[in-house]
Amino acid sequence: MFKLNLKIALRNLWKNKGFSLINIGGLAIGLASCMVLLLYVAYEWSYDKQFSNHDKTYVVYQNMEASGKTFSWAWTPNVMAKEVQEKIPGVKYASHTTYPRKQLITVGDNKINSSAIFADQNFIKILDYKFLEGNSAQVLKDVNTIILTKSFATKLFGNEDPINKTVKLENEEVLKVEAVIEDAPANSSLTFECIMPWALFEKRETWVKEGNWGNNMCLTLVQLKDNNFFTTANDLMHGIYKRNQKDNTSLALLHPLNKWHLYDEFANGKSVGGKIDQLKIFLLLAFCILLIACVNFMNLSTARSERRAKEVGVRKAIGSTRKSLINQFFLESLLITFIATVLAFILIEVSLPYFNSLLDIKLTIDYHNGLFWLTLVGLMILTGLIAGSYPALYLSSFEPIKVLKGFTLKSDSSTSVRKVLVVGQFVFAASLIICTAVIYQQLNYVKNKPIGYDQSNLIQIAVVGKMNDAAKLELLKTQLIAAGATTHVTSFSTDFTEGGDNTTGVEWEGKDPNEKISFNHRAIGYDFVETIGTKMISGREFSAKFPNDTASVLLNEAAVRMMQLKNPIGKVITFWGDKKLTIVGVVKDFVVESVYQRVAPMIFRANGKYDARVIIARLNPNQNISSSLAKIDDLVKQMEPNYPVNRKFVNESFEVKFKNEKLLGSLSNWFGGFAIFISCLGLLGLALFMAEQRKKEISIRKVLGASTGNILMLLNKDFIKLVAIANMIAFPLAYIIINKWLSAFEYRVSISFLPFLLAILISVIIAVLTVSLQSVKVAKANPIDALKYE
Repeated sequence: MFKLNLKIALRNLWKNKGFSLINIGGLAIGLASCMVLLLYVAYEWSYDKQFSNHDKTYVVYQNMEASGKTFSWAWTPNVMAKEVQEKIPGVKYASHTTYPRKQLITVGDNKINSSAIFADQNFIKILDYKFLEGNSAQVLKDVNTIILTKSFATKLFGNEDPINKTVKLENEEVLKVEAVIEDAPANSSLTFECIMPWALFEKRETWVKEGNWGNNMCLTLVQLKDNNFFTTANDLMHGIYKRNQKDNTSLALLHPLNKWHLYDEFANGKSVGGKIDQLKIFLLLAFCILLIACVNFMNLSTARSERRAKEVGVRKAIGSTRKSLINQFFLESLLITFIATVLAFILIEVSLPYFNSLLDIKLTIDYHNGLFWLTLVGLMILTGLIAGSYPALYLSSFEPIKVLKGFTLKSDSSTSVRKVLVVGQFVFAASLIICTAVIYQQLNYVKNKPIGYDQSNLIQIAVVGKMNDAAKLELLKTQLIAAGATTHVTSFSTDFTEGGDNTTGVEWEGKDPNEKISFNHRAIGYDFVETIGTKMISGREFSAKFPNDTASVLLNEAAVRMMQLKNPIGKVITFWGDKKLTIVGVVKDFVVESVYQRVAPMIFRANGKYDARVIIARLNPNQNISSSLAKIDDLVKQMEPNYPVNRKFVNESFEVKFKNEKLLGSLSNWFGGFAIFISCLGLLGLALFMAEQRKKEISIRKVLGASTGNILMLLNKDFIKLVAIANMIAFPLAYIIINKWLSAFEYRVSISFLPFLLAILISVIIAVLTVSLQSVKVAKANPIDALKYE
């Protein structure tokens, strides 16, 4: 029986090549879209789960109340790990490590600015990276040693064995390579190229040796012996600051490593979500696209019901049961799904490199992963069963006597079901169009929103080696301007577009002494305002004409508002408990951190001896950019030949802030397009059915004088109604979804009628074009062909 059913199924596929092609194509695109989205979701979901005991590992977070809010971050004091290891029961290992930062590693003439961390031995016990060479039990004990990742070892030593060879750190420390480990996976929250001992960090930065519960400078990881200890351990963590520093009101908590990437947003000191919300949208999108493809299959299969009615009647007349017919139709459905899955697999392989490039990630198909094959086969069977369910039940229900006497399909319940399915498809498509349009409006709004300074032709150069000398830094600035490459140059204490230092240690006259207010603070050089292209609201900026500016500060407008100062110039603030600093100027607010949130209060100090981390320079607009950059590189190399020049355009770094929203927009755009395309195939199926059913009516109308235009209008009218109903249902749904998404941003667009109008126009145009493809053929057909047997 199986062989016979398979033979019939193959014969039907071959006999109806057009329908088969549309069915297989629709399902293949639906399956491929679903699988790519599932691969992406799995990639994000597997973040930080590569380690053996990831489920027992926690990141220590700190909650601190300031400015009426609770701030949460994974920055903790250097003494935290030791205290946790010794005092919290149930803790197996506690470790502290620096966050990755650029360090110059040199082998001969090979100089590379690597991403490096300093960690203690417990770090590699908690995160058990695979050791390719070296003994994991012996590493990080000696001060002048280093562990390299495999790719970084290749960069430094080529194909040579690096073990026991030496590298130089920052042209100062000679380090022995004691191990090589596998590269940290791309879906890891902590990626680096080398690990150096914490003792080396203390040797180079002597202040680190001092225990200080107010200095949040590292990441603390904790691994429990068993998760049964979690509640006790977490409760004890809450009071760890207070127990060690009486006036410290911060609270510590254990945040699961597994959730570090996806649940990184906190409100009132508790994890409330983060990227997981975006992932849920993609998961929903994946299954909706697949469902649309299944609906498509149902529409096309039942549209051919009249042609297959006689086959069903004859088979029932010669003894086939309804069950055997249902099996037959399910077999056909599964066969088509199998072919579609093979095609989808090819589509995935072809499209993955493009998506990896678009999303800047590394999605791959793991052929050795049994779960992947199980998911693929499960998805294929589920799709086949869903897609084949309605056709199997509907087609097998025909009564043989009625069919063989001259069965004619009428506008029965099956037609209504198909209309409902088409409406469902277009509800989804219209919702996607509206959401995608609002996402792009939001992106454009934030990108075009004034940021308070001029990004064009602004570059940032890392201050390294000899450039840390204040006199040489000043000389370099003079040389850069004298060479004509730049018009203005200043310095800054952090990366110009990233977050950085903040403090609650600011007091001023009139402040409530019990209230903690959080301020960002940065050190800046002379000519800062001119260089970045912002404005002074009042007062002046730091200048060489005022040698006492080391006792002065500038505020931004947000800080003045926060401090409620009516005439800030000349007022004195107390910084970090003892420094008395006079306000000499107020700078216009400009964005350095999140572009979606209000500008935070900022205090600008004059650059001290080692404060400058980057040089910010405005390129000369009258010079060729390439030659200016070449001059800059040349001058920087002359000043510090031992380091590679590390410079970048500020606007390039700024673009990174839009990465998540761009990704959401791109995926919505692409997969929304696929959903619309598959929906069109469903509409085409219904149009085929309706045109076939109304063939004789159309012919009579033509004989009576109806033009092709009249016929097209007649056929399109019904479909436009369906699409209009779909839009009406989609509008409130899309509004609720997009309004919730926008509510996360302080700066956001208001939802206008334009995206809704766009959804109507696009869906109606697509529907009319799709239906007309088939309708024109029917409208132009010779009416005699349809009426000659009447």
